[in-house]
Amino acid sequence: MEDVKILVVDDEARMRKLVKDFLSVKGFIVLEAEDGEEALKVFDANKDIKLILLDVMMPKLDGFETLEVIRQYSKVPVMMLTARSEERDELKGYKLGVDEYITKPFSPKILVARVEAVLRRTMGESEEKLIAGAIEIDKVARSVYIDQKPVDLSFKEYELLTYFIENKGIALSREKILNSVWNYDYFGDARTIDTHVKKLRAKMGERGDYIKTVWGMGYKFEITP
Repeated sequence: MEDVKILVVDDEARMRKLVKDFLSVKGFIVLEAEDGEEALKVFDANKDIKLILLDVMMPKLDGFETLEVIRQYSKVPVMMLTARSEERDELKGYKLGVDEYITKPFSPKILVARVEAVLRRTMGESEEKLIAGAIEIDKVARSVYIDQKPVDLSFKEYELLTYFIENKGIALSREKILNSVWNYDYFGDARTIDTHVKKLRAKMGERGDYIKTVWGMGYKFEITP
């Protein structure tokens, strides 16, 4: 993903530098803005920006106001970086079109992993296949092969497995999985995830071990040697 442009918007110069340093090591081109108004100017001048990391609490235009303007003419992926952790703030962001919502303080390495996951989903939409260990997914035919043998999955099991693979190595909460796979307007019990994961693991056979349980949180897809 070298030469991919990312816009980092935060009124704290120290935070921008921290994020920029970690992303630059991965080969990303990082542009900066210190407030919402500057972010809109930078984005307008660089239409090839592939992702925006957007703080919420900023002068002039806050993150929500900035996102609202951007969504009037662009579907560019946006990840919110914020000290806020209240549910209503997260829901507000998702309704405006946020792709990820990361609460400060966060691990820079985890941030980079999530950035790469979002870009895989958005930039890799044209890719016809996903391969992870012994699993191969044909996205055009919506078929799954494990150890070169076809596996019959339900629609949600297929969506769940695809989501896990696209976010491999990242610990995902049940709520995050529920919101991403079932969409944010789903108001069911987050424990429904456990039922679907159990069925998916069973169909995956011994490769079901790829889906790790993160106790007290949710799950993580990780290739077992």
